[in-house]
Amino acid sequence: MQIGICGKPNSGKSTFFCAATMMDALIANYPFTTIEPNKGIGFVRAKCPHTEHGKVCTPKIGSCMNGTRLIPISLIDVAGLVPGAHEGRGLGNKFLDDLREADAFIQIVDCSGHTDLEGNPATAADPAEEVKFLYDELCWWLESILERNWAKIQGKGIDELATVLTGLKVSKAEISHVADSLMLPTEGISWDATGRLLFAKEIFKKKPFVIAANKMDSPAARANFAKLKAATAPKNTIPCSAAIELALRRAAKANVISYVPGDASFEILGGDEKQKAALETMKSFISSNNGSGVQQALETAIYDSLGMVAAYPVEDEHHWADNFGHVLPHAFLMPKGSTALDLAAKVHTDLAAKFIGAIDCRTHMRHGKEYVLRHGDVIKIVAGR
Repeated sequence: MQIGICGKPNSGKSTFFCAATMMDALIANYPFTTIEPNKGIGFVRAKCPHTEHGKVCTPKIGSCMNGTRLIPISLIDVAGLVPGAHEGRGLGNKFLDDLREADAFIQIVDCSGHTDLEGNPATAADPAEEVKFLYDELCWWLESILERNWAKIQGKGIDELATVLTGLKVSKAEISHVADSLMLPTEGISWDATGRLLFAKEIFKKKPFVIAANKMDSPAARANFAKLKAATAPKNTIPCSAAIELALRRAAKANVISYVPGDASFEILGGDEKQKAALETMKSFISSNNGSGVQQALETAIYDSLGMVAAYPVEDEHHWADNFGHVLPHAFLMPKGSTALDLAAKVHTDLAAKFIGAIDCRTHMRHGKEYVLRHGDVIKIVAGR
């Protein structure tokens, strides 16, 4: 699973990426700081079941901090996109292509209003315009992909169309639904440019999008955020300060504070008076904002937009451990509606092939392959030899 971090230049994308992954990426106050895409691992939070069980977990991947499980996800931060990117402006189509396989998008918007759509210094810029232009660019980009491949599609059916869109993670069912809603034929296809663009617009309406309203620690940001929220999907528009989150994670790494990413507070452990004063200012921000917004944006994308649930497969139903005694060693993110059989396949294809049943480790009830996973389930898969 991959989350695409996108937006115009100088909106704070690379700062958001660094805060989410603690990887080094070039951050500077000028357009097109990022040239090649940055790829890394971020994390989403879940309440760890070990808090119920009485034994501390030992994750093989990810970590657990004070009962908060941090489950890994893939992130890609692409170069800033500007109006006309689908025609090659700025750094052009290559960076739209870098977003091709993203399951969901987090658009970083400069809510301070201090940069224009090109990423240059400005006053009173409208953050809502950033959302509109990026959506338009993505739609034109998809239309251009269809146009380049139209000789393979024209006169044919939905299978050829689905093949062209495979890399974009658009299913045949989604294609059929969108085409039908627009009364575009899916056999003997002969759409014109207008039809292709309408199709692209509807496809991207269905793609999971989260807006991270960044630079919320700026004085003008609150007023701009109210306008932005009125112009977008309110539940998916998250107030954020990537710079504060990055500073807090670096301070935690240096043992200056005790901080769980995404929390609305932290404990100051050290630092000089100037550092402590700065940390108190940051604490005030995250307290009033219910966190820095970085984790909230990631988790809105994963849990709300993509509808994922966390499941914990184990081999020992009584100790919630694997055969080596590691407690809750794995946490897998599964699409909502996934079954016990799907979880078995995630662990290993052989486990799914030899699946007999599943045991809910909390209730010790036995379930069949059709059992639908719930968020936080601890499951033992029973398989034949």
